[in-house]
Amino acid sequence: MPIDARSWLALEETDDPLRWRLPVTGGVSTPGNFLFGGCGLAAGVEIMEEVTGRACVWATAQYLSYAPTGSVVDWEVVPAVTGHQVSQARAVGRVDGKEILTVNAALGRRPLEITGQWAECPDVPPPNQCPDRVVPAMLSGTIFDRLESRLASGRQFEELDGTPSSDGRSAVWARLLDVVEPSSAALSVFGDMVPSGIAQALGRAGGGSSLDNTIRIARLVPTEWVLVDVRIHAIHAGFGHGLAHLWAEDGTLLGTASQSSIVRFWPARK
Repeated sequence: MPIDARSWLALEETDDPLRWRLPVTGGVSTPGNFLFGGCGLAAGVEIMEEVTGRACVWATAQYLSYAPTGSVVDWEVVPAVTGHQVSQARAVGRVDGKEILTVNAALGRRPLEITGQWAECPDVPPPNQCPDRVVPAMLSGTIFDRLESRLASGRQFEELDGTPSSDGRSAVWARLLDVVEPSSAALSVFGDMVPSGIAQALGRAGGGSSLDNTIRIARLVPTEWVLVDVRIHAIHAGFGHGLAHLWAEDGTLLGTASQSSIVRFWPARK
């Protein structure tokens, strides 16, 4: 049965409307056994949308430490400014009293009828014509069991032979299993696929640990699959920087995500 992003994350309300809980299960964790950064951002966005009653326009998360699998993130929302059309808020996530991440956001909508889209969706096959992205066994038991993806442009993990990409771009169709409608929270999860583009850019199996994660919501339209169009801009001194355009199946730009990450490689395969 289809569920919403809040249920997918398993967010828990408390008696205080400004305080929430997020159990860190394997289903929202990385292979390193800590909270997947995109799920942390998604939780903060979902909570602030509920508290303010307004839709997310922009949100950014700064990751200060790790929330281990099996722990619980306690969230506190601070509605900093409430205007006629826009609210500014932040959500602070803590584990055992220690601050793990902070999400800042602007939320609201304005009655302006003008609309436009200038970014161009890449010319890739539709999801049903793309191969499944083969996920290594080391990623089982994590969020990747609940995230289906198909390779639209780029290389499978076993094809990464150390040859760098010519343009730093790759793209995958992705969807959260059991979640049908796109939302700001769901896009926050997809946006955390930017570090996977580091492996594609360098041609080496790996990715990165996010230092930050920013999501900008353009326009939400119904779509089963989201095309995560990753563009790695630069890698230097152990850090990688890039963004992703998030597209609906009909070519609508849903939003953009950007990140800076610590570059990490997987152990050599035997």
